[in-house]
Amino acid sequence: MGATAKTDKMILSMQNLRDRTAPGAGRIALSALLSLVVAMGIGRFAFTPQVPLMIAEHQLTLTSASLVAALNYLGYLCGSFDAMRARQRVELRLRCGVWGAVALTLLSAVLHGPWLHGAARFFIGWASGWAMVLVAAWSSEQLQRHGKPGLSALVFAGPGVGIALSGLLAVLLNGYQVSAAAAWLAYGAAALLLVAAIAVNLPRQGELHRPETAPAPLVLNGNLKRLVWSYSLAGFGYILPATFLSQLAASRFPHSPFAQYIWPIFGGAAVAGIALGILTRRLGASHCRLAIALWLQALGVFLGGLLPGIGGLALGALLTGGGFLCVVQLTLQYGRELAPQHVRYLAGLLTTGYAVGQLAGPLLSSVSTLLWHRLDPALYVAGAALLLAGALVWRRAV
Repeated sequence: MGATAKTDKMILSMQNLRDRTAPGAGRIALSALLSLVVAMGIGRFAFTPQVPLMIAEHQLTLTSASLVAALNYLGYLCGSFDAMRARQRVELRLRCGVWGAVALTLLSAVLHGPWLHGAARFFIGWASGWAMVLVAAWSSEQLQRHGKPGLSALVFAGPGVGIALSGLLAVLLNGYQVSAAAAWLAYGAAALLLVAAIAVNLPRQGELHRPETAPAPLVLNGNLKRLVWSYSLAGFGYILPATFLSQLAASRFPHSPFAQYIWPIFGGAAVAGIALGILTRRLGASHCRLAIALWLQALGVFLGGLLPGIGGLALGALLTGGGFLCVVQLTLQYGRELAPQHVRYLAGLLTTGYAVGQLAGPLLSSVSTLLWHRLDPALYVAGAALLLAGALVWRRAV
């Protein structure tokens, strides 16, 4: 009995030590935010400001850039689906997702041509799919446990911060007229510094995988089915402007010094959209606010294509970017309201649907550029998809 009691006391002491050294709510939120800055904002979306540069260097054409982007979204689909289904090595997947985005961004500096870049974008997509689903689930669970669930919304500002950061870095690099390879190195170095600062706070073994508390299987009711369809259409609707915004600005306004700021505007608007969503969180039901955000995104897509001048494209970037992360955050919040015991599984399911929508977007853009040599027809289809996405979630069945 004495030996058993001593062993139990030792285990309890180790658990207490682990609890004392575990990161608090603020460090968890910051670490999750910066993880999404790296994996999503830089790892996935640094490709957008790189497209004009890579086309100018004859590494890509507009059509091959669409196919490279499609491979990225296919990887994102695979990563998010795997994260949803994973039962073992969950924490390892999260860490590999964040660190993998860094390593593959740096590797892109030595790659040339659409096939090699397509392969790199596929695996970066896979890594970011892991990171998006698992970082969201981990931070939501831990912040709920710390009594700070409101900080979860701030975590979703991470991709927008990363987009704004990569966009401003692109402006700086453009000023020095650096090559695409040097730009990839700069993005990768920035990502490496950010991950190194928060790596110690990423989840430890057992913080995501708890089979002993696994709930009953999720049953999709009407509200959940409409939410999945809506989010899938949202992925399809936003991805074309998000992927080709910089190229649209460069091709329409080649001599305008303001064209290169369109992508940072998109990222800054995405962060502002999250802040506005937090400030208006008590003004209506989450599904109604989600529908409004989707409709504003649709308006941005149409205005960006129809209004002349750099102002029209900037307004489109503001509205489309402003709804980007707000839609992600509100969708996951609404999903938690509908199925509170299935946060990670539902996040994975929704992200998988989103990835399917994203994959269809560049394929449509390839058809548009082949047939009409313009992206505008594809953009109008994307805007219509966002209108339908909002209509699907506007009403909630009792």
